[in-house]
Amino acid sequence: MIVILNNGGQYVHRIYRSLKYMGVPSKIIPNTTPLEEIEQNEEIKGIILSGGPDIEKAKNCINIALNAKLPILGICLGHQLIAKAYGGEVGRAEAEEYASTKVYVIEENDLFKNVPKEFNAWASHKDEVKKVPEDFEILAYSDICEVEAMKHKKKPIYGVQFHPEVAHTEYGSEILKNFCKVCGFKFDE
Repeated sequence: MIVILNNGGQYVHRIYRSLKYMGVPSKIIPNTTPLEEIEQNEEIKGIILSGGPDIEKAKNCINIALNAKLPILGICLGHQLIAKAYGGEVGRAEAEEYASTKVYVIEENDLFKNVPKEFNAWASHKDEVKKVPEDFEILAYSDICEVEAMKHKKKPIYGVQFHPEVAHTEYGSEILKNFCKVCGFKFDE
């Protein structure tokens, strides 16, 4: 099972449905759920930190990003929380976007396997990662955001600024599937 920490974003239930369509069991849980409670449940194989409007109401996700032993995918605000947890900087976006943007993949890594070097993704954010933490590498960028995706150099921790869970994002289900594979899920290809 993948748990989705609900940071109050508009697409939280889309993440759940996207995983369901792929046959991956998941559950939406409050973003205040203690890490110990998550890690006690042996059925849980990965964590998604959802998007949301308020970084202050999602502080528990910083502890989870730093200390979880499970793979983590941060989406939008979740991506920004991971950056903050590891010493990166988050600030106002130059261009606050609520539209499609072209994403350019620099490093395929596990997250972008079977995804073209360029694809259109749905951007919905007013803040973004301004400085990548030291332990992270940038996987993708766009014309409006220098850090569309990043990964921890040693741990299975990923962040994406765009929304792979919405239909407007090309190859979004492939990106989510790739994260699920990191968590140990198998798919008939």
